[in-house]
Amino acid sequence: MTAGGHRAGGLDLDGFESGVVAGDRAVLGRAITLVESGREDHQRLAQELLARLLPRTGAAHRIGVTGVPGAGKSSLIDVLGTRLTARGHRVAVLAIDPSSSLTGGSILGDKTRMARLAADPAAFIRPSPSARTLGGVGRKTRETMLLCEAAGHDVVLVETVGVGQSETVVAEMVDVFLLITLAGAGDELQGIKRGVMELADLVAVNKADGDNRTAAALAAAEIRTALHFMRPPHPDWTVPVLCVSAATGEGLDDLWSALVRHRDTMAANGALAERRQQQQLRWMWSLVEDSLREGLRHDPAVRRLLPDLERRVRAGELPPGLAARLLLDARSS
Repeated sequence: MTAGGHRAGGLDLDGFESGVVAGDRAVLGRAITLVESGREDHQRLAQELLARLLPRTGAAHRIGVTGVPGAGKSSLIDVLGTRLTARGHRVAVLAIDPSSSLTGGSILGDKTRMARLAADPAAFIRPSPSARTLGGVGRKTRETMLLCEAAGHDVVLVETVGVGQSETVVAEMVDVFLLITLAGAGDELQGIKRGVMELADLVAVNKADGDNRTAAALAAAEIRTALHFMRPPHPDWTVPVLCVSAATGEGLDDLWSALVRHRDTMAANGALAERRQQQQLRWMWSLVEDSLREGLRHDPAVRRLLPDLERRVRAGELPPGLAARLLLDARSS
């Protein structure tokens, strides 16, 4: 059977390709479901599809968005995304939630949080798939991002719904990383913010409206001072700290201008191309490592040894290094 003859969900490879390229939202959704599938035949078809679509990818502005809980990330994306579609952009929003495999997070939650954008025909919202590891979520999100670009979305926003390691995963797949914070966060939330500050290319203090304007301005000034003691993400870029309001829309034009200025600056000095090249290489090696790990876990000889070795390591009877060597040596030839 030819490559175009393999089918999934009622479509063959040619059908998936033509539908995605045409911007058919239904086909795009089915193509994303295909890349999320764990079936081996679906994965083969998905990789063939991605290979065909690859020449149509890469032109989008890839923006990572993170922030402390309660900072209003989704509300800000909703308003900003709607403004961008009104200007002729096509916006895709991909939400990474490390807890989705435990909480059963669904697309309903993402669309509820971004009600206006979800109803916009020029926008596409998709949550991350449930996965056993955050790396697995990252892999599917990268592939989903490529499909969205091939479908004509020129702005891709990748939102971290959770906090912690997900920030690093997102930062390694986007062109620019935006940190959203707010004035008056508690010490614990500020600690989370400090943990991701070094990843940020831009910082936005949200909810800078009404009685909170002065507090937001003071918070922005404190963040600018803190950034002076950190190495900038690039010698040609000073991290801007802006006050914005998702509720009133104030500052969002300045925020978008800063995002565009960052892209233009990094494209002009070659840093954008270098960033994407390094991301591609890291992605390749992460896939190799994932494949080797899965292969090792399913090796018959390793599976026979594993329960006893794990028991001995837990009991402190065997050093982890020696246990690892025994597992590697046991691999079937």
